[in-house]
Amino acid sequence: MEDTHMKRLLRRSVTVLAATAFTAGAVVATAGAAPTTASGGDPALTDVYIWATDVRLRQRPTTDSGVLAVRSRYWVDAVCQKQSQYVHDPAVGGNSWWTAVQELSGSDIAWVNNLYLRGGEKIAGVPDC
Repeated sequence: MEDTHMKRLLRRSVTVLAATAFTAGAVVATAGAAPTTASGGDPALTDVYIWATDVRLRQRPTTDSGVLAVRSRYWVDAVCQKQSQYVHDPAVGGNSWWTAVQELSGSDIAWVNNLYLRGGEKIAGVPDC
């Protein structure tokens, strides 16, 4: 168990370093932070980082759907991603890709526009829905 926990922390650290290097020069950058929970998520899913503040996690991949939670600088498990409503944020650009996520400790599925996740327009390692 301890060995598995260390491997997850190491993988997250490498992911954070790679994402930080990739986003160098971006309009908004945040320091690579450790996951917000020590329990880790589902090892079969890709962990993604919500880099922005006050990001709405929605019922469906559209800004018209209900808000399930609001998170800031937070780690979640990515289930899958798909194109849906285009979202434009004047500070960082626009994106039509959305990722279905769940809390690392487990939760209902919620949707986040990839604009607010580290990893680019379409996130490598997260399957299409």
